[in-house]
Amino acid sequence: MQRLKDLLDNYAAVERSPYNDLKKLPQKSSRNHLNDLIAHLTWLETLGEIAPYLQGLTRAKIKHFTSEAKALTASEMKNITLNKQLTLLLCLIYSAQVQTRDYLVEMFLKQMKKIHNLAIEELDSIRKRQQITTEKLVSVLTDVLVVFNEDAPDSKPLEQLQNIFNKTGGVEQLLTECEEINAYQGNNYFPLLWRFYKSHRSAFFRVFKFLKIESTSSDDKLVKAVEILLSNSHRRGEWIGTEVDLSFISQQWQKLVLVQSKDVTKVMRRHFEICIFSYVAAELKSGDICVFNSEAYADYREQLLSWKDCQPLVEAYCQQLGFPTQAEDFVENLKNSLTQTASEIDQGYPNNTSVVISDQGEPVLKRPLANRESASLKNLEAVISERMPERNLIDILTDVDYWTNFTRHFGPVSGSDSKLERSTERYLLTTFTYGCNLGAAQAARHMRGVVTSRMLTFVNQRHISLKGLNAALVDIINRYNVMPLTKFWGDGTTAAADGTKYDLYEQNLLSEYHIRYGGYGGIAYHHVADSYIALFSHFIPCGTWEAVYIIEGLLKNKSDIQPSIIHADTQGQSTPVFALSYLLGIQLMPRIRNWQDLVFYRPDKETVYQHIDSLFKGVINWELIKTHWSDLLRVVLSIKSGKISSDMLLRKLGNYSRKNKLYQAFRELGRVIRTVFLLQFISDQKLRQQITAMTNKVEAYNGFSKWFCFGGEGVIASNDPEQQEKTIKYGDLVANAVIFHNVVDLTEVLLQLRKEGFFWEREDLAALSPYLTSHIKRFGDYLIDLDAIPPALEEKLNLGF
Repeated sequence: MQRLKDLLDNYAAVERSPYNDLKKLPQKSSRNHLNDLIAHLTWLETLGEIAPYLQGLTRAKIKHFTSEAKALTASEMKNITLNKQLTLLLCLIYSAQVQTRDYLVEMFLKQMKKIHNLAIEELDSIRKRQQITTEKLVSVLTDVLVVFNEDAPDSKPLEQLQNIFNKTGGVEQLLTECEEINAYQGNNYFPLLWRFYKSHRSAFFRVFKFLKIESTSSDDKLVKAVEILLSNSHRRGEWIGTEVDLSFISQQWQKLVLVQSKDVTKVMRRHFEICIFSYVAAELKSGDICVFNSEAYADYREQLLSWKDCQPLVEAYCQQLGFPTQAEDFVENLKNSLTQTASEIDQGYPNNTSVVISDQGEPVLKRPLANRESASLKNLEAVISERMPERNLIDILTDVDYWTNFTRHFGPVSGSDSKLERSTERYLLTTFTYGCNLGAAQAARHMRGVVTSRMLTFVNQRHISLKGLNAALVDIINRYNVMPLTKFWGDGTTAAADGTKYDLYEQNLLSEYHIRYGGYGGIAYHHVADSYIALFSHFIPCGTWEAVYIIEGLLKNKSDIQPSIIHADTQGQSTPVFALSYLLGIQLMPRIRNWQDLVFYRPDKETVYQHIDSLFKGVINWELIKTHWSDLLRVVLSIKSGKISSDMLLRKLGNYSRKNKLYQAFRELGRVIRTVFLLQFISDQKLRQQITAMTNKVEAYNGFSKWFCFGGEGVIASNDPEQQEKTIKYGDLVANAVIFHNVVDLTEVLLQLRKEGFFWEREDLAALSPYLTSHIKRFGDYLIDLDAIPPALEEKLNLGF
C-alpha cells in the first residue's frame, strides 16, 4: 500500500512524480523508442501483478476508473479518500501494463514492416543498377547464339566464344554477374533483409524475452521456433546447432534458411532469425499467436461466448434475421440464393443494356447518362443562398443546445455533480474550441476574457469524455431525424462510410506517413446517413485496413437512425467483412474500383450458364461453411452481446491464416455473399447509381466537416490517442450542429417561399443539401449569449408541402 502511495510523491531532483510516468504515451515508432518502451514496461512490471486485486471489477469499470485517474493530478489524488485513491491507482497501473504491451507489439509490427519495405526498396534499386549488366549479358548471349547459328564449316566456335567472353570480362566475371541477377529473381528481397534488421536485433530479442506469446491453435510450431530462437540469441556463428521444425515456412524462406551440407541440413542463423520474426509479425496480426496479458493482441477466442451460452440465443436470433436454425438448412438457403440470383442474371442478360460481356469473357459496364440540374433547382438554390440568415458558430451551438440540451451529457468524469459556474456556457465554448481545432490558448484570446485557456483545458480534460461526446451526438441526430425536410433525402435505412486524413505531428504511435495524401496523419473514418447527418466516427492510423471499422461504426451507433444497408469504398470488398455483415443482418454494398479482378464463385462444378458463365472462376466449399456454422454464430452472438468488438475480430480475420479454420469459414461465406452482390452490381444500373450517390455524400461530409477544422493549420496537435479521437468527435459535434441548424433555417426559408407562391418540384427538395457554409462566419471575436432564445422547433415540424 505504501509503495502505491509513494507514486504520488515527487522525485527528489525534479518537480515530477512517478504518477505522471504511469500516464506515459508511446512516441513515434523507432528502434530507440522501442527500447524506451521496454524500459517503461520493465518499471511497470516492478509494481507487481495487479489483476488479482481487480477481481470483481468489470472491464468497463476498470476503464472508467482509469479515465478518472488520468484526469487527476498527483496532488488531487492525495485529496481523495484512501480507498478510492488506491482503486484508481491500481486500475491505472493495470491499464498501463496492458497498454504498454500492446504498444510494444504495435511498434514491433511497424518496425518489421519498415524493415521489409526497406528491403523491397533496395531490391528495386539493385534492379535499376543491374539494368546495364542485364543488357550486357543479353548482348553476350546474342553473340553466342550468332556463333552457333553460323554454317561455315571452318569456323572454330570455342575460339570465337572465348573471344566474346574475354571482351566482356571473362567467364568468371560473367558467372558472378549472372548469379547476382539470379539471386533476386521473382521479387525475392528476403536475402536483403538482414542489412536492415541487424540494428534492431537486440531490441527484438528483448521484446520477446519480455512478452509471453502463445499459439491460439494446436499448431505451435512457430512458438517452439521462437523458443529456440531466444535460446540462441547469444550466438554469432553462421549456423544454429539446435534442431528446429521449420515445415511451416514457405519454400522461398526454406531455400535461404535451410542449407544442405554433406547429407546434413543446417539452419543459417541470420536468415532464421529474420524469418521467424517475420512469421511472428504475420501471426500476431492474424491472431494465430497471442500475447499474454495484452488487450489488442490477446487470445480473441477467450472473449467469445461459449457454445453452451450461445445455444439458448440461437433460435431467437436466427428468427429475427430470417436464418434457418440448422447448419444444413442454413447452407441450403445460401446455395439457393446464389443459384437463383445467378440464374436470374443469366436469363436477363440478353435484355440488359447496361452490361456487356466481351469476347474475352470480361464484363464491361456502360456509363449512365449524367443527370442535368433542372432550371427550377438552380433557381431554388439561388434564392435559398440569398435568404439563408448569417450565423456564427457559437450561436449555432447555443441554439442547437437549446433545442436538444446535448450539454447535459458533460460533467465531471467521476460522475459527481458539476460545480462549474456557468457550466453550459463553458461546455459550449469548449466544444467550439476543440471542434474547430483552435486550441485553448488561441480561442481564449478571441473571447474577450469570458474564459481563460486554463479553464477550456480543464473542461476538456475533466468534464467532456468520449462517452459524453457520443451521447451528445445521439441527441442531435435524434432531434434532426424528426425534421420533415430530412425525409426528402433519405429514410435512414442506408449509410455510407469513408475516411479522410487529418494531419498529426510525428511523435506518436498512431501517426503514419500516408503515401496517397502525403504527410503524417491519421484517418477520421465517418459513417454518414442517407439524410446527410454523421452517425459515428473512428480515428485510426493511416496504415490501418479501414474495412474493419465498417461494421463497428453501425454497431456503436445508438441513435434512432439505424441503417441496414452500408456503402463503402473499395476497402469494403473483403470477404470476411461481407460474411460478418451478412450474419449481423447488414447489407454491405461497397463501391469497388477494380471489381473485374475479383473472383465470382459458382454454386457447384456442374452448374453452367448460357450467357455469364465466363464470369465464374471458383466454386464454393459448402461443407466448410456447414462444418463451422456454430463457430460463425458464436462469433456473431459474442459481438451482439458486447463480449468482443467487430473491429478487433476483423483485424484478425482480415489477415490470411493457414491455421485459422474460423478465418477460412468466414472467407468462404463471404465469397457467397460477395458473389451475389457482384452479380446484382453488374446487372442493376440503379444500384450502381445509388452506391455512387451515397459514397459521394460521405465524401462531401468529409470536406464539409474539415471546413470547420480551421484552427492550428488543420493539424491535430495532441499526441494522446484519446484526445485525438475526442478532437474528431468534437468536429462531428460542430458539423452535425451546423447541419441541424441549416435544416431549421432551410425549413424557415422554404415555408416563407411557399407563402410567397414560389413553386418547386419534390425532386428539387431531394436534390438540396444541408452542407451549406457560405452564410457562416468563422472568424472574429467569439461571444456567447445564452439569453437569446431561438424559435421553438415545433413551428418547423409541419412543412405543408
